[in-house]
Amino acid sequence: MPTTTSVEELKTQIKRLNSKAGQMKMDLHDLAEGLPTDYETLIEVATSTYEIFREIHDLKQQLKQQEQAK
Repeated sequence: MPTTTSVEELKTQIKRLNSKAGQMKMDLHDLAEGLPTDYETLIEVATSTYEIFREIHDLKQQLKQQEQAK
C-alpha cells in the first residue's frame, strides 16, 4: 500500500523539481540554439526535460487532490 505524501512534502518536492526543471529547460534551449552542433544529445535532453515536467504535473495534481480533501 503506497504511503500518502503530506501536503508540505509535496510542496517541497515541487519546489525542488521546479528549480531543476528551470535549469533543464535552459539547457534544452541552449542546445536548440546551437543546432546542428551536439544534435546527438537532443533526444536525451528533451526526454529528460519532458519527464521532469511530467513529474511536476503529477505532483501538482496530487497536491490539488490532497488540498481539496481537507
